[in-house]
Amino acid sequence: MVYFFAAGKSDGDASLRSLLGGKGANLAEMATIGIPVPPGFTITTEVCDMYYKGGKQFPAGLKEEVAANLAKLEAETGKKLGDPTNPLLVSVRSGAADSMPGMMDTILNLGINDEVVEGLIKKSNNPRFAWDSYRRFIQMFADVAMDVEKENFEHALEAMKHKKGVVLDTELSSDDLKALVQEYKAIYKKIKGEDFPTDAQQQMWLSSEAVFRSWNNDRAIYYRKSNDIKGLLGTAVNIQSMVFGNMGETSGTGVCFSRNPSNGDNYFYGEYLMNAQGEDVVAGIRTPQKMSVLESRMWSDANTINEADRAAKYPSLEEKMPEAYKKLVGVRDLLEKHYKDMQDMEFTIESGNLYILQTRNGKRTGSAAVKMAVDMQKEGLIDEKTAVLRVKPEQLDQLLHPRFKVASKRTIIAKGLNASPGAAVGQAVYSAKVAVEWAEKGKNVLLIRIETSPEDIKGMAVAKGILTARGGATSHAAVVARQMGKPCIAGCGALNIDYKTNQMEVAGNIIKEGDWVSFDGSTGEVYLGKVDTEEAVLSGAFGELMAMADKFMDGKIHVRANADSPKDAKTAREYGAKGIGLCRTEHMFFEGVRINSVRKMILSDTLEEREKALAELEPMQKADFKGLFETMHGYPVVIRLLDPPLHEFLPHTEAEQKELASLMGLSFETVKHRVDELHEFNPMLGFRGARLGIVYPEISKMQIRAITDAAIELTKAGVHIIPEIMFPLIMVKEELDIMVGYAKEIIAEKTAKAGVNPHILLGTMIEVPRAALTADEIAETAEFFSFGTNDLTQMTCGLSRDDSGSFLGTYVDKGIFEYEPFQVLDQKGVGRLMKTAIELGRKTKPNLEIGICGEHGGEPKTVMFCYEIGMNYVSCSPFRVPVARLAAAHGVIKGMK
Repeated sequence: MVYFFAAGKSDGDASLRSLLGGKGANLAEMATIGIPVPPGFTITTEVCDMYYKGGKQFPAGLKEEVAANLAKLEAETGKKLGDPTNPLLVSVRSGAADSMPGMMDTILNLGINDEVVEGLIKKSNNPRFAWDSYRRFIQMFADVAMDVEKENFEHALEAMKHKKGVVLDTELSSDDLKALVQEYKAIYKKIKGEDFPTDAQQQMWLSSEAVFRSWNNDRAIYYRKSNDIKGLLGTAVNIQSMVFGNMGETSGTGVCFSRNPSNGDNYFYGEYLMNAQGEDVVAGIRTPQKMSVLESRMWSDANTINEADRAAKYPSLEEKMPEAYKKLVGVRDLLEKHYKDMQDMEFTIESGNLYILQTRNGKRTGSAAVKMAVDMQKEGLIDEKTAVLRVKPEQLDQLLHPRFKVASKRTIIAKGLNASPGAAVGQAVYSAKVAVEWAEKGKNVLLIRIETSPEDIKGMAVAKGILTARGGATSHAAVVARQMGKPCIAGCGALNIDYKTNQMEVAGNIIKEGDWVSFDGSTGEVYLGKVDTEEAVLSGAFGELMAMADKFMDGKIHVRANADSPKDAKTAREYGAKGIGLCRTEHMFFEGVRINSVRKMILSDTLEEREKALAELEPMQKADFKGLFETMHGYPVVIRLLDPPLHEFLPHTEAEQKELASLMGLSFETVKHRVDELHEFNPMLGFRGARLGIVYPEISKMQIRAITDAAIELTKAGVHIIPEIMFPLIMVKEELDIMVGYAKEIIAEKTAKAGVNPHILLGTMIEVPRAALTADEIAETAEFFSFGTNDLTQMTCGLSRDDSGSFLGTYVDKGIFEYEPFQVLDQKGVGRLMKTAIELGRKTKPNLEIGICGEHGGEPKTVMFCYEIGMNYVSCSPFRVPVARLAAAHGVIKGMK
């Protein structure tokens, strides 16, 4: 249940990540490869699982194992926990197998009390350090382990600073801090009704239990849900000998990354504070300074600080402590080569000696992930397969975020640290609670805080961007924003935020809650009001990564797009789509004047009147299809014939019906009667798709003629086209036989007259369970299948996509569904039907072309499933094409033996 680690030795290694958690596994690994890691031990994630299963009780035998490993730690350090003459202080930290930065709890300086603090003073000859450590421990322990909110202590600290006329904690004297300790203990006793615990063993067990409890706090649960982290046993507890960054001006602490997590550039990136402990950097309580001279100069250039002022007032760690910095660079290089990935490290310098407290694969933005993967492959650190797998498909969404137009008008009101790139435009809110409430009402919000904490996670998740007055590029706000792919500016000191009035003053402007603000996370600039945005331009590294991905997909599966216009088709092609998997022709019918022709057709009483109205539409449709074929030349284009219920084309209010009647030269009663006649109680299961074509064949025939004429004209012009006609909502083979019969007759007649014969595939959309179960029969007629998973999910699960949102979230929370089935394909139910249909269809036609065109076609898990069950392609919206391409490549690579 407990694993020990110390310099040159450890009980575990990286292979035990699920048991030791990421932090514990990496501490054990670093200890064995010569990294200066303070010794300690890890209580496993299994113990966390046993703790909850055992009614929140520690399992039998744990206390004995902890005692044995504590004795090892005391022997290793030559110190003893709770000993006033030679005290050992420890940190107690969380650490799950998947990194969850800031979501669970940490306690530092454990083991201190009134006697131990005196021993620390004698050993260190530094009373300020000793009292600072004590007051920090009381606050953290009381908050994390004993549910005494830290604000109680923060108020006392601020009052003391105000009384002494200072701004920073570091400006308080040892006497000030000693007085604060007494005040903190009084606050604790007043709230809890008992004295602050002084026994070191009691402190350790209460803290360990608090870390286990934090596994199921609201923010940790929310984080796991929003980041799709499943199947973990719990968190480990890491108990480690303390090293102190708050021992004076030869001590400090920091967070650093082996590369820039914001844009992927290969230089040492990070921040440090002198005379501080780690929480000061991560929580953003003080705005830290840069690691390297290079980084410090880039920062000062961006903030128009001259070199002399920068070197004097804002020295980098490289300048401040060159020996420690040199050692840190060596650690950085060693760890990146060892783990073959960008590392996020926490370090402490105690009296000039460097210690590494943690390393993990660093969180990064989508653009940084792409650049790092491509760069590391070129450097020979990883191979192409690893480079492709290194980028999560959903991260590519971030690359498609809008950016500010170059020529847009902007009024700069402040500048901070460019912590996470992207253009953010929204209404200012000053609390996470309001951010959530406003976002639920459809508002775009920017979350503006003095500093963020893990409690703000839900507000950060719904905000368009995050802006903080304090903190650096490694603060909580910056790290979480980067992982979420949200624009973020941190440490924007010009913001004077007042939570009481919910407003801020900056550059003479008062920005109230609800006022519009914009900012650029790439430059750190904050602007007044709204700034115009435009679509993103993809970087060169993106193209290189996609080329790698396509190598693995080639000949196995490809990606098409759902596109209804040449503009969408052009976008899809630019993003790498190899065809159109779904053109929804009904979308074309709503455009411009053609809606009137559609309405004439619907309101007609006779075949002659309907055909007259359809004759108006036919040349428009031919032009539509020519535009799509030309744009996608060389690639297939699947055109679905008219699908939605006819009533969708007609107005439903009395005023609109009267207006239509006047336009059509009909009576209001005639129009109203026809609207009522077409009304359906459940239109999604009603008069649409192939049913419409069978009852009104003239509609389908018009579209088939338009497709065929467009194909003939382009073929004569030498354009290479691959047209495919899809008949939707087939229940039985006989329906498809009729529809295909119409098509074959029209195509044969027109191609014979034209003297050219573009091959037009005729297939169907499998979206009815009966069709899936009789796919062997349907494949006798169909030349291709395309799964319409939106309707297939509705009919298989008995769910209405439009109405089930009110309860599906609860179903996911209770574990009834793993994911909402309209967002991620239900592989066990709907997926099994699809697999059955593929097996049956290819039993009849072994080379049957099969794809998916429902909205699931761009969802990464679904794309990988489609590859696994043998589909030829997936089709999704144009802006999801890169995501689907990468997901398909992941599926191919993970399926390799």
